[in-house]
Amino acid sequence: MKIKAAEFVTSAVKPAQYPPADWPELAFAGRSNVGKSSLINRLVNRRGLVRTSSTPGRTQLLNFFVVNAGQLGLVDLPGYGYAKAPVKVKAAWGPMIRTYIQQRANLRGVVLILDSRHGPTPRDLEFLGWLRTTGRPVVLVATKVDKLKPSRRAARLRDMAQALPQGSPGLIPFSALDGQGLEELWTAIETLAGL
Repeated sequence: MKIKAAEFVTSAVKPAQYPPADWPELAFAGRSNVGKSSLINRLVNRRGLVRTSSTPGRTQLLNFFVVNAGQLGLVDLPGYGYAKAPVKVKAAWGPMIRTYIQQRANLRGVVLILDSRHGPTPRDLEFLGWLRTTGRPVVLVATKVDKLKPSRRAARLRDMAQALPQGSPGLIPFSALDGQGLEELWTAIETLAGL
């Protein structure tokens, strides 16, 4: 996909605050500090479109972005797992994310991001299992592959794939730093969005 424009639309907590469902959307999910924001920035080739932070839990709302003036929507979801956020805020994330994924009519799928250095965590596997019950298509991405030693990379990705439930989609190795996996991820996104 040729990116001509990408912009922030709004942040939301509940359906009444969502933007109109006028274009296909993809949601980006994963544990806190897994690299969701960096991945989205690399995807649309816009540094700083999505705020990044080394502090886990900075994304606390559903953040909606639009690509090419309505060709595609991207939604950055709050991270699950460890996060430096108040307990009350973290407790609201679950229902907020569940409502969005279950009810959003134009949601075409979820890009579930896993950290290649740690493999799928129990929370990742729990979230993937729940996603499968919703019937939403899932794209699995292993981020931060540039941080793995080249001699260990293939074995690490193989171990990750074996740790996933049977029938899971293949992992897309990705690096926000050097762009590895960018074309493969765009192909998966375009397929889900019907572009």
